[in-house]
Amino acid sequence: MEKFVSIDGLKIRYFEEGKGPAVLLLHGTSLGASADVWEGNLLPLARHGFRVIAFDQPGFGLSDNPKDFSASYRRKFIFRFMDALEIEKAHLVGHSSAGRMAVTLAFEEPERIVKAIALGTGSLLPPLKENQKQSGAAEGEEGSSSEPSRDEIRALLEQHLFNHSLITPEAVEKRYRMSIGKNFQAFLERAKAAEKGGGKEGVPLWQRLDQLPVPLLLIYGKQDRGSAGERAQMLKERFPRLRVHVLDRCKHLVQWDGADEFVRLSAEFLAV
Repeated sequence: MEKFVSIDGLKIRYFEEGKGPAVLLLHGTSLGASADVWEGNLLPLARHGFRVIAFDQPGFGLSDNPKDFSASYRRKFIFRFMDALEIEKAHLVGHSSAGRMAVTLAFEEPERIVKAIALGTGSLLPPLKENQKQSGAAEGEEGSSSEPSRDEIRALLEQHLFNHSLITPEAVEKRYRMSIGKNFQAFLERAKAAEKGGGKEGVPLWQRLDQLPVPLLLIYGKQDRGSAGERAQMLKERFPRLRVHVLDRCKHLVQWDGADEFVRLSAEFLAV
């Protein structure tokens, strides 16, 4: 069910299904990203006894554009959203760059997060070689200095999906509408904010995943770019106790390509 709430003076759109422990589904930052990327997962996950919520982050989808376009603001906004819906604690499921946000919040305020799931988050994986720069491939902003065409949106979906039969005219149109107008302006502003805020990272986050104070599940597509499948196996070898799953015939939109398996793995993990 589509709903709206006012937070920080911004009109925020969200979808909600089911009753039970709260599960927040967080979209990534690729051009055209919005809560709609979870529309096929909301009800199936809710049927396992959860209150499942996906919202358009500020500057995405049908939510208003904020004044602050930094990743830090969007990360902190997650708790503001929870407060607005009177959610004290929740499970966080982050796709792409939002997986990093979920893990970072779990380190910062673990008392508000029950469990965390990162889906297709390249920056939580080791590089292929120790001396290589940490890679966040396939999870950052993608696009150019001009609004995309429908053909370009289709091409982007082809890069992100193994199963191209999922690229329906309706899917292309929805992602296109979420990529133009005020959303494209927000995309440009986020790029500027990222350039200003780019600081040097200390110990890479992936090297500290075994120290996370809440349970963590990581899911990757075997065919995702950036050698995600291979790097996920490397992470599992480095930290055998981590829950790491690599799904075959899946690219970056794992929740589309491997929808049933994503719901099954997530429900089993969150229910324990």
